[in-house]
Amino acid sequence: MSQALRFKGDPTGLTKRTLGRVTFSEVSIEERGDFFFAITANTPKESLRNLDQYLGIVVEKGAEKKVPAGTAAPVVTGYEDLKTISQDTVIAINPGSGSTYLLYRPESMHNVIFSTVRCNSNCLMCSQPPALSEDDAIVQEHLRLIDLIKEEPKVLGISGGEPTLLKEGLIEILERLKQRFPTTHVQMLTNGRLYAYENLTREIAAVDMESFVSAIPLYADNAIDHDYTVQAKGAFDETLRGIYNAAKHGLNIEIRVVLHKQTLDRLPQLVEFIYRNLPFVSHVALMGLENMGYVKKNWNLLWVDPVDYVETLEKVVRYLHLRRMPVSIYNLPLCVLPRKLWLFARQSISDYKNILLQECGGCDASARCSGLFQSSEARHSRGIRAIKWDSDPFDKYFEKPTAS
Repeated sequence: MSQALRFKGDPTGLTKRTLGRVTFSEVSIEERGDFFFAITANTPKESLRNLDQYLGIVVEKGAEKKVPAGTAAPVVTGYEDLKTISQDTVIAINPGSGSTYLLYRPESMHNVIFSTVRCNSNCLMCSQPPALSEDDAIVQEHLRLIDLIKEEPKVLGISGGEPTLLKEGLIEILERLKQRFPTTHVQMLTNGRLYAYENLTREIAAVDMESFVSAIPLYADNAIDHDYTVQAKGAFDETLRGIYNAAKHGLNIEIRVVLHKQTLDRLPQLVEFIYRNLPFVSHVALMGLENMGYVKKNWNLLWVDPVDYVETLEKVVRYLHLRRMPVSIYNLPLCVLPRKLWLFARQSISDYKNILLQECGGCDASARCSGLFQSSEARHSRGIRAIKWDSDPFDKYFEKPTAS
């Protein structure tokens, strides 16, 4: 999320990357070491009389003259507006460039801790391509972020890169989350390969979080196809060992499958493999493709229009559902799915990535639809269209699914 919601200001006096909560009104002197004070055109004068001891001052264009002369705190000006920031949003500002990242938005249900940019796989369709980095400082930043979040969130994601590469750092992050937010549902996206090392899996399980899910991708029922998709030899065997270790130690596991040309041919075999060999998993997520990262350069290798694979999708959803394995469809708009699959379609696209197209105008189902990724504006299914209910009942398509 931090990499998607980024904008720039012009910093003065900022000497290091700094994290803090944003406030639009005065807070006590004792609290100011955690806050950036935000100045907009609407900031009342009485709030500006004493700006001592804030982490910094962030200023919307046109409000620069409101900054009191002699302000000691670092000042970051040049923001077009601060409308994307709300009270208690957590931001990070880089010195020099002034790049500003929204790390946590209290109004959002899609907050994610981007644990690391490193990864031990290199998936053909990775939307966040891996890079080399040093992670010592980033763990401390994540701990600081967790401490800055004011209210316990209902849900929180951990992603990357590959979070388990942080090893002891990941344990620290999970322990801090448990300490501060004991009832938050935490979902970690991981390729599961390092779960093959039982000591690490045991330590993660020992944190004993109330609601923690490891979402692990499996792209084929065989090593050749899975390893090709993730571009890592031996990954299939490591992933399966990891899944079994995770189950052994009581971790909750979700299996994720991204739907594209390299996974669709054997999708029926894959879901049968999951049912027969991984019956303990809590959920199977079948996910539409996001046109980001490597997908852009591998488009012809990956893209299949969803309207051309819905028959296969319906077959595998029915297979899992009738065997009482929870299954969902992520990232696919309702108009490309047959109505009998709407029961399984989720509004899964993060709010900061989500759009509706011109073709969606006047659609009667838009309130329940996932919409599309912003990256899909130029490239998307030919099946996108507005749905009109006319006399066709609406709610029957969204009743809770039951196996029969």
